[in-house]
Amino acid sequence: MKFASRLDKLQISIYSQLAELKKEIQQTGKKLIDLSIGSPDLAPPQEVKKVISEQALNDQAYDYTLTRGTVEFREACAKWYKNRFNIELDPETEILPVMGSQDGLSHIFWAMIDKGDYALIPDPGYPIYSDGLALVEGQKVSLPLQRENNFLPDFSQINPSLAEQAKLMILNYPNNPTAAIASPDFFQDVVRFASNNGIVVCHDAAYTELAYEGDKPTSFLEAKGAKDIGIEFHSLSKSFNMAGVRLGFVVGNCQVIKALEKIKTNIDYGTFRPLLKAGTAALLGLPTTIEKNRQTYKQRRNIWVDGCFSAGWKIDKPKATMFVWAPVPTGQDSLSFVTDLARKSGVLLVPGVAFGEHGEGFVRIGLVQNENILEDAVGRVRTFLSNQD
Repeated sequence: MKFASRLDKLQISIYSQLAELKKEIQQTGKKLIDLSIGSPDLAPPQEVKKVISEQALNDQAYDYTLTRGTVEFREACAKWYKNRFNIELDPETEILPVMGSQDGLSHIFWAMIDKGDYALIPDPGYPIYSDGLALVEGQKVSLPLQRENNFLPDFSQINPSLAEQAKLMILNYPNNPTAAIASPDFFQDVVRFASNNGIVVCHDAAYTELAYEGDKPTSFLEAKGAKDIGIEFHSLSKSFNMAGVRLGFVVGNCQVIKALEKIKTNIDYGTFRPLLKAGTAALLGLPTTIEKNRQTYKQRRNIWVDGCFSAGWKIDKPKATMFVWAPVPTGQDSLSFVTDLARKSGVLLVPGVAFGEHGEGFVRIGLVQNENILEDAVGRVRTFLSNQD
């Protein structure tokens, strides 16, 4: 069999190694605490589950909803954005449902990038950004996210020639994996830079509702002129613990939305109607779920960071997301540290290099286990580190 050469460009090696490592440890019978995944362990609100179960019994719920979904869902997205960010959106032209934000993020490259076109991609960054670009044979221009710059890209360091040629820029704040937050001033700089270079901005805003302290993270679209040059992806996966439901939406520039819609009309026939109903219910009436999630992840963050600090592993406390981005404490490369920690202590993390070359030197911890399990994991880390002396 001969397979497409594009498969060779996808980032599978490190994740394959992690899968093998996990299998190896489980076969020994050792209890594994898996903090490598980015999926919530919390259940969706009871109201959401009730809507799905009731609507699934409706004989009229099994038609194609088509790419644009339902008017009801799009109007709920518009109302939520108005309440949360004070942004006016037209449900007819500026909102499109997607089957999880990753679905939209992967297909935006199909709408925007031809073979050989340049795109600005954060490094470290969520793998779909690089993989989505690779699948359409675009060329990556890395946006290094470095600790000394609060994990924000420095646009002055981008080659002007490449900036002029770039058609697309991906951003993600609050950020996965670094957990960094962007300010309104930064987003205004983004608009200025993108406008000057004719770049379309795609902002992945999946974690805006998982902030622990202070002001809530802002939307990219709050920046003046943002809607003229960009779009923003949102997801119900993290805000309402609906990861497996696969429901999100993209908002913003109507021309970019239309281009993405054209791609998706040739790929799928829309989201299951009961899920759109459940998403509508979540967006219109479940703010307590968001607050409960914030407090849960904040408590988990404190258990991990404070516990590791007492063990000699100094980690900055993240202000948002469900992740902790931590420097490797042993002087090893990130994959070696993750491998040793997993084999000796049964705690599995993600090496920073899995998110790009600028992720080397760090690991990502997912706060996706309950407090008791996290306490256990911290104890194992403490024992592991004490044996390194």
